[in-house]
Amino acid sequence: MIYRLLTVFAVLIFSFAFTTTDNLDSNSGNSEIEAIAFPNSSENNKTSFETKVAELYSEFSTNNSSIPAMPVFEKAMRGYDQLEEKGEVGKRILTVIDFELSSTKKRMWIMNMETKKVLFNTYVSHGKNTGGEFATKFSNTVNSLQSSLGFYVTAETYYGKNGLSLFIDGMEKGFNSNARKRYVVIHGADYAEPNFIDRIGRLGRSYGCPAVPNTIAKDVIDTIKDESVVYIHKNNKDYLNNSSLLN
Repeated sequence: MIYRLLTVFAVLIFSFAFTTTDNLDSNSGNSEIEAIAFPNSSENNKTSFETKVAELYSEFSTNNSSIPAMPVFEKAMRGYDQLEEKGEVGKRILTVIDFELSSTKKRMWIMNMETKKVLFNTYVSHGKNTGGEFATKFSNTVNSLQSSLGFYVTAETYYGKNGLSLFIDGMEKGFNSNARKRYVVIHGADYAEPNFIDRIGRLGRSYGCPAVPNTIAKDVIDTIKDESVVYIHKNNKDYLNNSSLLN
């Protein structure tokens, strides 16, 4: 195929070299050469990205027993790449929370993008007004007690009523940009422990924070603090169609 394209290109150059400007339709000639010499860059970029994601997913699959579903991973990588290009990423760690899954499942993955290792796969809560066992409603509004979807970049830690906690700054206006104002942070909670599921039948709920088990909270926070990416996913039409980092 490449030899065929080179041959066509050479023939075009040869014919143009011996065509006078009087006989040359510059508009149609240039567009024809450009079409051959410069194929659609957006299509090339799309193919290149899809190849990169497929290769990464294969590496993570080989190295780990549990990883996010491929469609969720692909979306997480879309936003991660853009944030990295903008210089927002200081630590090459990607956290994926899949709210398509029941709160009785380990639906949080913390992945090292350099070693291709999953550092944590654990339980994570959603907001009190977001749903019971499943997360269904989301908000960016103060006092909504709901979770917010989209991409975040982790910031500094502090000690509050839930002990060591981690600020996460929402990167998407309209979906999670009020995270800091709402004190949507990552912290530990007893209601995020698996024994809570044994008693109640589902994980406990927060005021909108992605709370993790108390027993590993400090290790989780120390791992992802200081400008790593967090992606909270749900197949929500409003978010998927209007996310600035997915579209």
